[in-house]
Amino acid sequence: MKLLPVIFKHQLASFLFAPATYISIAAFLVASATLSFQAGQFLEQSNSDLHGFFRFHPWLYLFLIPMLSTQLWADGRIIDNIDFLCSLPITPAELVIGKFLAGWTVAGIALVLTLPTVIITNSLGSPENMFIVCQYLASWLLAGGYLSIGCFICMLVYKRITAFVATLGLLLTAPGFSYIVETLDYHPPTWLIDSLIYLNPAIRFNAIEQGVIALHDSLYFISMIIALLSATTVILKYRKG
Repeated sequence: MKLLPVIFKHQLASFLFAPATYISIAAFLVASATLSFQAGQFLEQSNSDLHGFFRFHPWLYLFLIPMLSTQLWADGRIIDNIDFLCSLPITPAELVIGKFLAGWTVAGIALVLTLPTVIITNSLGSPENMFIVCQYLASWLLAGGYLSIGCFICMLVYKRITAFVATLGLLLTAPGFSYIVETLDYHPPTWLIDSLIYLNPAIRFNAIEQGVIALHDSLYFISMIIALLSATTVILKYRKG
């Protein structure tokens, strides 16, 4: 993992020099503020936490994360330099993890830029700031889980638009799959539906966002990230071989 910092810095610089990064972050900030103060009725609710702000993040990430994901691999495929990167003394794991961490850092930067909302909340009342820290952590973990999905899909798909649509489609399908199963004519066992609901990233996010950082909820996102990054690494090794 000696070259991991190099990959991380290179990919982070690629994000910072890409106009699409700033457009994505700006859209995320505008949409989050609009939904919080309009649809979420942020000012009319209790100012002890930011639930009215964070409850929209699973939906807002449906745009931000696919945009970041397509910049991880799609650009490399367009200029045909994936093979060149694989020919360097860089392990597939270093390449995958370095790129993912850069994308996750950008998602974290987008979250940090929402701190004026916290300032407004503190000026209007006396919120529990440790509770808000938990909400930010939950949002960042959710972003990491979504980004690992996008990283995996973009390794499989060649074109940027196709990768974006495929990532968006899977992120839309995953949270609602358990509810789709319930509407089918064939009713599966209750334990199966409960299991699918339990695997819903949004459900896990809501549990942490309520201010309770349970170990099993945190491990869910960490395991999800590790599993998908491992799968991405395996595919990259196959292509390299």
